[in-house]
Amino acid sequence: MDGPDVAGRHLPVMLRRCTEVLAPALQRPGAIAVDCTLGLGGHAEELLRTCPEARLVGIDRDPQALALAAERLAPFADRTTFVHAVHDELPQVLEELEIPAVDAVFFDLGVSSLQLDEVERGFSYARDAALDMRMDQTSGRTAADVLNTYSENDLTRLLRTWGEERFAPRIAAAVVRERRREEFSTSARLVDLVRDAIPAAARRTGGNPAKRTFQALRIEVNDELRVVERALPAAFEALVPGGRLAVLTFHSLEDRITKKFLAEVSRSTAPPGLPVELPGTAPRAQLLTRGGETADPEELQRNPRAASARLRAAVRADADDRGGAGPHSAPVSGKLHDRAGRRRPAAGNRTVREQGGSSR
Repeated sequence: MDGPDVAGRHLPVMLRRCTEVLAPALQRPGAIAVDCTLGLGGHAEELLRTCPEARLVGIDRDPQALALAAERLAPFADRTTFVHAVHDELPQVLEELEIPAVDAVFFDLGVSSLQLDEVERGFSYARDAALDMRMDQTSGRTAADVLNTYSENDLTRLLRTWGEERFAPRIAAAVVRERRREEFSTSARLVDLVRDAIPAAARRTGGNPAKRTFQALRIEVNDELRVVERALPAAFEALVPGGRLAVLTFHSLEDRITKKFLAEVSRSTAPPGLPVELPGTAPRAQLLTRGGETADPEELQRNPRAASARLRAAVRADADDRGGAGPHSAPVSGKLHDRAGRRRPAAGNRTVREQGGSSR
């Protein structure tokens, strides 16, 4: 699939505002941005276009997304590096690329358009497919594995915690009962089970009754929230003074983690009532957004997936001078690395194109 087709299947959420937040840190020659959840590359493309002096490291755990993003970003091949990794592996990625610090980091959390739209990935409760839900289909347990092996108590816990599902015990009990008859393998059967397990009155509002169960399974399979808890501090520590962090979330659990972290780094640790800041107690960041910013009405009409989006951002305000990530530490352009740092073929190489094309 060529660049325009990739762009046509993907509407980046809050694109203009995300770019506005990050671009001021990327105006000097050799400035480095990291898109920790590259997806199909929509936000990265706009950043590279808006900031012609900047370089980009694009990270994603989904090999298919990386291949498609490489196609989309081919016009910027001399300023891009693609890495197959999970976003909490940012410190290892930067160490392997010999980048001591960066100027901007962006997270677009949750499931991507690619993963939702590809039926065989099993993320959508609207269409029948194998219960996979892995963002990286090369490793790890699937949603079917979770449903077929977790105890009733563990299923209840994950549905209640990750899905905020008030009928978690009823659904978990139904799953355990039904898997004795036949193991779960497809999404349609799970959707029917959830619908039958929830009282009729509760099914009349709130959309598809299975959406919370699917959210919980997806988070469990990909360890999403624990990854976010590790990734945000790692990203902040990677920033130069004046560097910017922006996080786009799509459900309350992600947003809660982001809000808490940014509140911590933007708060003084000095005892209350002192007339001046004590050394080492000043806020480490300044917030760039007031609360969680939302998409404007025009975008919501154009892209309903933006309805749940919240953008939070901050600029690092540390007084210590760790030095910048200048041109001498810029990434090797056009290369694809795996998470162990072994160099893969360049973005334009036939192997990468085949990787993207094989799952179209």
